[in-house]
Amino acid sequence: MRINANDTAVLVVDYQEKLLPAMSNLESLMDNSKKLLTGLKELGIPMIVTEQYSKGLGHTVPEIIECMGDSYVPYEKMTFSGICTEEIKAAVDALGKKNILVCGVEAHVCVLQSVIDLIAGGYNVLLVEDCIASRKVSDKETSVKRAMGEGALITSAEAVLFELTYGAKSPHFKTISKIVK
Repeated sequence: MRINANDTAVLVVDYQEKLLPAMSNLESLMDNSKKLLTGLKELGIPMIVTEQYSKGLGHTVPEIIECMGDSYVPYEKMTFSGICTEEIKAAVDALGKKNILVCGVEAHVCVLQSVIDLIAGGYNVLLVEDCIASRKVSDKETSVKRAMGEGALITSAEAVLFELTYGAKSPHFKTISKIVK
């Protein structure tokens, strides 16, 4: 399945102040996520941002907010799956996109449950593997296997950005090339 910018959105899951420090491979997660979100902003891809119990876990970290710019409008949730929070589900549905990229933390809890519910809702889900994390590497690895078994496609930040750019003649190509380097 080929994805295009006109029919794609992203669910940005719980990049929060008190969650991120515990994630394995945090530096890689943040580097890849910043590239992904900066590139998606350049391409005009709509973003839905979730925050799990922000009173206790804090808000989205400033480095991620900066990459999203005006797209940063957080949706509070108390369910693990963002799609089980009616306001978030309605926001995703209102976009009218069939392909949903998913990135964030924790891979085996909120990310995975959101992926499962998006697939159940009829969306094509692309899990951006280098933009998800868990506290334990084994939990991340297990969540990727489960997501694949549920029908998610696995991709990477760079792969998805170039696929959405489509080719070197795109007006976004030079900017995307600089972002991924």
